[in-house]
Amino acid sequence: MAKAFGATSTTDEVLEGVRLSGKRVLVTGVSAGLGVETARALAAHGAEVVGAARDLAKAKAATVEVRAGAANGGGLELVELDLATLASVRACADALIADGGQFDLIIANAGVMACPFGKTADGFETQFGTNHLGHFVLVNRIAGLMKPGSRLVNLSSAGHRFSDVDLDDPNFDRTSYDPWIGYGRSKTANVLFAVEFDRRHKASGISAAAVHPGGIQTELSRHLTPEMTRALIERINAANKASGEPDFSFKSIPQGAATSVWAGVVATADQVGGRYCEDCHVAEVVSDPVNRRGVKPYALDAEPKAAPRAAAMAKARLSEVYSRATDRAVLMHGGIGFTWEHDIHLWFKRSRFDESYFGSPPYHRERVAQLGGY
Repeated sequence: MAKAFGATSTTDEVLEGVRLSGKRVLVTGVSAGLGVETARALAAHGAEVVGAARDLAKAKAATVEVRAGAANGGGLELVELDLATLASVRACADALIADGGQFDLIIANAGVMACPFGKTADGFETQFGTNHLGHFVLVNRIAGLMKPGSRLVNLSSAGHRFSDVDLDDPNFDRTSYDPWIGYGRSKTANVLFAVEFDRRHKASGISAAAVHPGGIQTELSRHLTPEMTRALIERINAANKASGEPDFSFKSIPQGAATSVWAGVVATADQVGGRYCEDCHVAEVVSDPVNRRGVKPYALDAEPKAAPRAAAMAKARLSEVYSRATDRAVLMHGGIGFTWEHDIHLWFKRSRFDESYFGSPPYHRERVAQLGGY
């Protein structure tokens, strides 16, 4: 009988008795917080962990205990990855491809939260560009390294309920910037990406899930002032009180990383594939605007629908917004080349567009060629 885990379960409790010898795992953001703990727990149980970080010197210092505690053939190697610079993302992916090592699990852990307004090196709003697009490019570029039976785990957040994605103005060019709205958009995008990745790869035995780690005091909150933190907790507690839930309390780092490893190596693919998980279980879909638990329906909305207005917007806006990538790169996926215009449409939220715009795979190739993708 499977063990029951919950909000207070730790990585060591979730992985008790689990042997990961021979498994290869990519974890992003291993210079602090959840990334370091995730790498530590997996390497201690025998996994060969590839840890990605922007600052390799910082990551090396932060992961001393990871290497010291590795057992049963486990270990850690570090690779450079700056998610806010697509040139760095591509360089990291290309190095992994050249190495040729396959992965049993990818945990897209790195991210930023509620930062001041800014843009990535490629012109995208910082949170959307770092949290979603950086991982989006990385994972799609190395998808061919994922073994049958492998899994992708995207770290999302309960913060996805702050906002759905906004394809009309993803970079806040025409609306006032709100750091929590920006965070919410990026975290919703993380869920949508996992849902669609799972749908596309399920037939090959590859699954994907999104997880909410909980509230943890790590470097992720470095942009929050004491006033912002206090206001956020008051807001959460007001919602909890209205829905009959206890007051908010922070998790420890091992508790925060537990859902990532649970969804990655403990739960079955049938349990978590295409789902949003929290507190080491699959979350319920909750429409109630007050209830903070569960996942908003729009974050799982991957079913195609006719949406003529959005399709028209896609034609007019997506090329303008997303062709800012440094070299209008082609993302190779399943043998078909995708430009940003095609790619963001198809992967972001299929329900927001008329599917006929891009048509069948042969037309995909034709459209990519027209856009200079090859």
